[in-house]
Amino acid sequence: MGANVGTECFVALVKSLWASVQGDPIFMRRINGWLTIFWIAMIPVSMISGWISSVTYVAVLSLWALVSGHWSAWQAARVEVAQQAEEQRRESDPLEQKVVDQIVAQTDVQIAR
Repeated sequence: MGANVGTECFVALVKSLWASVQGDPIFMRRINGWLTIFWIAMIPVSMISGWISSVTYVAVLSLWALVSGHWSAWQAARVEVAQQAEEQRRESDPLEQKVVDQIVAQTDVQIAR
């Protein structure tokens, strides 16, 4: 039972860390940059070591390509959804109207009718 609690705490910690990492665009840009450099460096390593001839290696690499491609598309879709929500919020509550309302509230200017 004690090991189960430790595992649950570890899983909760990993989930919390993962959520905070995904919300940080600077970190995500850096990690993706380093992963790109890593995979570029792996091209000659794979050829020299002969891994490129391994069916298992090519299968794992293909699975990684599928996962990372879908993950990238998912991240892009999340950004688009957030941008669309922000645009709708701005349309429903325009900043220009807030400025005009503040000017009217703080001065003697009357709205012309």
